[in-house]
Amino acid sequence: MDLLWIIFNQNPQLAYQLFTIPFAWLFYSLATRGYLTLINRYMFLTLGGFILAVLTMGPYSLLLFITATKFVLLVHFVEPLHVHQWILGLQMCWQTLWHFYTQYQQYWLQKPADSRLLLAMSALMLLSQRVTSVSMDIQEGKVAKAFRGSYRSQAISLIPFLSYSLYFPALLGGPLCSFTTYVTFVEQISIRPPPSPLAILPWKILRVLVVLVLKYLFSSFLQLSIFRLSSPHDSPGILWIWILSLVLRLNYYAHWKISECLNNAAGLGFSGCGPNGGTLWDGLSDGDPWEIETSTRISAFARRWNDTTTAWLRRLVFQRCSTAPLFMTFGFSAWWHGLYPGQVLGFLGWATAVLGDYKLHTCIQPRLTVLWKKRLYSLLGWAYTQAVITCVVLTTELQSSDAVMLLYPTHIVSRPRLNYLVPTPY
Repeated sequence: MDLLWIIFNQNPQLAYQLFTIPFAWLFYSLATRGYLTLINRYMFLTLGGFILAVLTMGPYSLLLFITATKFVLLVHFVEPLHVHQWILGLQMCWQTLWHFYTQYQQYWLQKPADSRLLLAMSALMLLSQRVTSVSMDIQEGKVAKAFRGSYRSQAISLIPFLSYSLYFPALLGGPLCSFTTYVTFVEQISIRPPPSPLAILPWKILRVLVVLVLKYLFSSFLQLSIFRLSSPHDSPGILWIWILSLVLRLNYYAHWKISECLNNAAGLGFSGCGPNGGTLWDGLSDGDPWEIETSTRISAFARRWNDTTTAWLRRLVFQRCSTAPLFMTFGFSAWWHGLYPGQVLGFLGWATAVLGDYKLHTCIQPRLTVLWKKRLYSLLGWAYTQAVITCVVLTTELQSSDAVMLLYPTHIVSRPRLNYLVPTPY
């Protein structure tokens, strides 16, 4: 229990989401038993997001409330043909302003940013996904807006948009749920309720704990390795750098899986029954860690990594861009993440590796005529993928030019700096 307390104490976002699961289950119970009307179901989810934002982000929760208000006003007053440009433009400018303010605090004032601000920025990025997803739906005619009728009926028709922007299961973490899926879920949960998620929640939470324990063990190994260096100028090897990258990736996997649990607890993510009759709750997922880590091609890793965000970027940029769509997509991702120097370098390097992977695979694949060649190609492809992802993760996560120094095989960086870069074992 002490280990779990340390883990969640050092990962407050995970703790917030874990403590929110009972409230998501409460919504599921009340809605499926008919205790909540349609409007009350929307209000329950919206009010829950409002309270969660205030409790976890304090005054910085205004960043989300301003965005949600602006989003609803634009949906109501701007014509469908132009609503996407307005929402995307204003939202990215608003988000970038706060990203630059965070960098100003960190690099110019030389002081750590408020943890509540960082949490608000993470939630704001997720909110940008939702509002731009809706704006594309409206522009493409997949979602209708109410322009006629009384002011009261128009106001009621905007409630789903407000609820979608702030509903609490997705406030602090993904995965991205489409507006149509969300509205259908809220409307139908009392008519055709999904089966109880209680059967799968313990197993999914156990997986989160396994990921966190692995992160703890690997982080402890990294710190112990640094302390055992014989000289301050000694450099850890490639294995040490790969494990450091793995620790950073495990942090993502834990966040994805706890977010998936929270959505499932509310009833979201049910995708039917499997061949053996068991219920499937993988309708909302950002990816399976094992499937991602065993990818033998860097392009496959890119497609599987953060699945719903990848689909959103593909729809928002890749499919709409006629000039260098791959680099434009990764470049926009760097902008969405905050335009830190390391992020720009890391994402553009990732795009170059993906492009090279496509060309290399096209050239080599026809020559793999026997089984041993295919297996050797897969093994080398996995090693190459891990090497590239290690470079990308370290560069983007550490966000500065110091991360690039970690990639030199001869002299990585001085020991004091490595102590600073190693994540704590929790």
